[in-house]
Amino acid sequence: MDLEVDEFEGKTDSSSVRWINDCEYVLKNLNPKSKAEEKPIHIKILTTSGSSYTFEYNIVGESKKFKGTAHKID
Repeated sequence: MDLEVDEFEGKTDSSSVRWINDCEYVLKNLNPKSKAEEKPIHIKILTTSGSSYTFEYNIVGESKKFKGTAHKID
């Protein structure tokens, strides 16, 4: 199983990762604490550069999309 571990506001979360292709994947929270956290998230990588990438994401089944940028930290 592919796994993603995130830290946000001092909390750590784990999600399973299912790759659709080289630039798209679906995250599913392994330990949801609410109904909202049970919904999988579709992520599409739009651009990459050096130590960051820009992506678009939405809750699976919903049309509203958001954008973000991830940066590698040492």
